[in-house]
Amino acid sequence: MTESSRPPSDDSRSVDYEPHAVDVLIVGAGAAGARTAIQLVDCGVDPADILVVGKRRHGDAHTTWARGGINGALGTHDPEDGWAVHAADTLNEGHHLNDPAKVEAVTRRMPALLRELDAWGMPFSRTDEGDIDQRYFGAQSFRRTAFAGDHTGESLLETLVERAQSLSIPYRENVFVSKLLTDEGRIVGAAATDLDTGDFLLFEADTVVLAAGGYTSLYRRHSSRDDENTGDGPALAYDAGARLMDMEFVQFHPTGMVGARYGDEWDGRLVTEAVRGEGGRLYNAQGDRFMERYSPDQMELDARDVVARAIDAELAAGRGTEYGGVYLDISHRDPAFIRERLPRMSERFADLGVDLATEPVEVAPTAHYGMGGVVVDDDGETDIEGLYAVGETMAGVHGANRLGGNSLAETIAYGQVAGDAIAARLAEGNDADADATLHTAARRHFADLATLAGSDGSTPPETLLDDLREILWDHAGIHRDEAGLVAGLDALTALRGRAIDLDVGDRTSRSFEFALNLQFGLLVAEAVLRSAHERTESRGAHHRPDYPDTDPDWRRNVVVERGTLGAMALSTTPVDEPSAAVRDALDAGYELDYHQLE
Repeated sequence: MTESSRPPSDDSRSVDYEPHAVDVLIVGAGAAGARTAIQLVDCGVDPADILVVGKRRHGDAHTTWARGGINGALGTHDPEDGWAVHAADTLNEGHHLNDPAKVEAVTRRMPALLRELDAWGMPFSRTDEGDIDQRYFGAQSFRRTAFAGDHTGESLLETLVERAQSLSIPYRENVFVSKLLTDEGRIVGAAATDLDTGDFLLFEADTVVLAAGGYTSLYRRHSSRDDENTGDGPALAYDAGARLMDMEFVQFHPTGMVGARYGDEWDGRLVTEAVRGEGGRLYNAQGDRFMERYSPDQMELDARDVVARAIDAELAAGRGTEYGGVYLDISHRDPAFIRERLPRMSERFADLGVDLATEPVEVAPTAHYGMGGVVVDDDGETDIEGLYAVGETMAGVHGANRLGGNSLAETIAYGQVAGDAIAARLAEGNDADADATLHTAARRHFADLATLAGSDGSTPPETLLDDLREILWDHAGIHRDEAGLVAGLDALTALRGRAIDLDVGDRTSRSFEFALNLQFGLLVAEAVLRSAHERTESRGAHHRPDYPDTDPDWRRNVVVERGTLGAMALSTTPVDEPSAAVRDALDAGYELDYHQLE
C-alpha cells in the first residue's frame, strides 16, 4: 500500500489529522494481538507492513491478570490426556453452545504452541524431571494447565512482547481507536486519537485485527482495571456492520477480592483459580466447607459458574463474613509450597497484612470474562471483508461458560490461526482503492470527536460509566429474570438520555477517554441485556430463576446485528456437532478425581 495523503476538503467541520498507511493494523496490545503479529512475520509478511496499537503502554494489557495457567494437553502428569479430551471438557463447560470447529482449532494447536513458548523463553514452572509442569483446574478431566507460578499471563505477555520486538514489529502506545471505516462491506481503515497529544490519526489498512479484549469491566465488581475490557472490540465491530453472538454469557469468577476488607482499589480483583487448583478450600463464616453441599464430587474445582452461584447462595443466606465474602483457605499446604506455587498471591496479601500460608482470605464473585463477542469464521474473519477478531473479542470458543485456563490458550491459538489466514490474504494482493471514501468518513468522525471534546455539559462521563456498571450488576448479574432485565433496559434508555449532556475535557483528558468508553459501553450493555432477555432458560453462566431449567431446544446461539433504523435485531442460529474424535471423548466420560488433592 502506498502512503496516503489527505485530500483537500470543503467540509466546514473538518479537522486536522495524521494519515498513516499500513497493510495490517492490529488493535490491542495483549497476547492475542502480539501472537497475531508474530505469526504474520513468521509467514513472511514484512514487519514494516504491520502496526500494533494499544490504549496503554505496550505490554500493559489485561493478559497480565490471567495468572493461573494456560491449557494444553501435554500429558506431563496424565499421559492419557489428549487434545480431544481437552475439546470435550471445553464443550462440557460451555454447555455445548461452543463452535466445535473453533474449539478443535484451539485444542489441537495448544501442545505445540506451549512448546513453542517454552523455546521462546517463557519461564514455565517445572517438574522434578524438568518438564513443563501442569496443575489441576476446575472442571478439567486431567492436569493440563501449564503455568508460571501464579503469574502465567504476565510471563506470557512478556515473552510475546520480547519475541515481537526481536522481529522489529512496530507498535504505537496510547492510541484509542474509536471507529472502523468500511467501503462496500470491506475494511479500509480506522480512526483514532493519540491520547498523549490529542492528535487525530487515520490508519489506511487493507486488514484490521480486533484484539481489544472483552467487556466485563462494564460491571460494578470486576477483575479488570476500569480502563480496560470496556467493550471496545465488540462495539467497533458492531458499528462497522459485523454481528455479535453469545453476549448474555458473562463469567463471574468465584474468587474476587472483597473491597470492604482490603480496600476499594482491590474490590473484585482476582484471587487466581490456582489457589483452588493447588488445594484451596472454601468456608463460610460459620466454618462450614459449604461446597460439600453444592458439589460433593468436584468441590472447589467444579465449574466456575457452579462455585460462583454457591458462594452467592451462602451470602444470600446470611452465612458470609461481615465484609460480604466467604473464606478461601490454603493454610493446610506447606508454606514453602505456597510461596513457590503462588508467589504473586502471597506477595499481594502480605502487603495487605495477610499471610496466605497461615490464614484465609476473603473472596466473593466478580465479573471476569465475556464469552460473547464478534461472530467470526474459522479463520477469525468477521462479516466485514478484511476485518478479523481474536482473543476475548471473538465469540465461539467458550459457549455458555469458559473452562479455566482456556482464555490464554485462545489468544495464542487464534493469533496463529488469524495470522496464517491474513498472510495468505496479503499474498493474493488487493488493488482496491477506497481513498475518497476513507477520508470522507474519517473527516466526519473526527469532526464529531472535536465537538465532543470540551463539551460543557452537566454530567461527567465517568459518573455515567459507574451508573452503567450498576445497571448491569443489578439486572444482568449472576441471576437474571424477566422483570429485572426489562427494568435494566429501561434504565439503560434513561442513561442514554443523560449521556447527551456530558462534561468532557480536551482530547488528552481522562474524561474524553471515558466518554468514548461510555459510547462503547452503552452499546455492549444493550446487547447483553437483550440477549439475556431472549434466552428463556438457564445454561452455564446465564442463570434465570424464572426459567431454572436447561432447555434442549435452546441449544442455539443468540446473534445480535443492526436492524432497521439502527435498532438491534436478535436471531438464533443452531450449533454444529463435534467431530467423531471429540464425540468419542465425550462418550468416554472422563472426569477429574478431585479427592487426589485431599
